[in-house]
Amino acid sequence: MDVRSSIDNGVNEDSFREARIPGSRYTRYTDDAGWQQQGYDVATGDPDAFDATNFEASLRDQLVASTEEVDAAREEQAQLVDVRPSDYFSGENKSPAARVAGTIPGARSLPHQSHLNVQNGAYYLDVDGLQSRINQADLDRRERTIAFCNTGHWAATDWFVLSEVAGFENIAMYDGPMAAWTISDSRPVQLAREGIKQVRELLN
Repeated sequence: MDVRSSIDNGVNEDSFREARIPGSRYTRYTDDAGWQQQGYDVATGDPDAFDATNFEASLRDQLVASTEEVDAAREEQAQLVDVRPSDYFSGENKSPAARVAGTIPGARSLPHQSHLNVQNGAYYLDVDGLQSRINQADLDRRERTIAFCNTGHWAATDWFVLSEVAGFENIAMYDGPMAAWTISDSRPVQLAREGIKQVRELLN
């Protein structure tokens, strides 16, 4: 699969994750802008034809976390990683997809955009600062880790970076995030200035 993004940096990582979850072992991750910025050639014309074949996928459940698992992880103080910008994490801002502002109690902040540098219109991974950011978020690569955002798009970047670059072996993505978490009036939400509240308290 040839994954290209001319819209935003999350598309490549999201597509890569979606290929891995059903068990695909062969995913080609490319970005034409970055490739050309490095001075490499780009092929043109019709792609080579391949014979059709059958692919039987099996869902890799360990790569996706449900709301129930996230709730259990919160109680067990597992590693929940909020990848949204810091003002979303603190509750000063929110997505229209979430009913209230704030984060899941106990989550650590590791904003997705902190991994990226932009040069001449191309995105580059900031590998040199990656371990420092992991340490600052107090993350242990040996522990079960669940990344989340608002609707599942931004979280794909942290999932990709932690899984494929930093070597986290037991990492999943909460594929519902704050939009799903805040559906229930009784679920807790943490705000920097107000502490832990229930969704119903914040709606009143």
